[in-house]
Amino acid sequence: MEELSPGIFVVPTIALTLVILGYLHFAKRVADRRNYRRFIVVVAVTAFALNFVWELVQGPLYEGFEYDLKHISFCALASVADMLMVFILFFVFGLIHKNVFWIKNTDVNVVLLLAFVGFSGSILAEVLHTMRGDWSYTETMPMLPVVDVGISPVLQFTILPWLIFLISIKLFEKRMKVE
Repeated sequence: MEELSPGIFVVPTIALTLVILGYLHFAKRVADRRNYRRFIVVVAVTAFALNFVWELVQGPLYEGFEYDLKHISFCALASVADMLMVFILFFVFGLIHKNVFWIKNTDVNVVLLLAFVGFSGSILAEVLHTMRGDWSYTETMPMLPVVDVGISPVLQFTILPWLIFLISIKLFEKRMKVE
């Protein structure tokens, strides 16, 4: 991990704006706003927790990583950014399905599309961050050929969004009336 640059905050700021807009868009359309807000909190906590664990576990695959306050704080910041990206996926898929609770009724095609979008987006993000020097990999990081990015962060966004949505809906579906 290199020093934090102002540029590293641009994408999360845009992401936060998109998430707020997505949240407000669906808040106007749901029958039960209280349950909607609760569900959003469940998704947020689940997304942050799973991404934070993933970030900490893959930390040693990045140059200069140590389990100290500086690097753990960076992992927490990255997990907040990851959580925002998860919400962007969630709201975009909600727009496509015209239902914010789209996760309740998915099929294999939706799961594959979600995985593909996460895979593609993570490759783009990793290429941009490594080119800017925001971080670099150790020799132990398994690499994706052609694009020359780490497999671990790509798998993170290929697998975790679906897992986050699945866990969130399972944790909450007994308490929530899904439209």
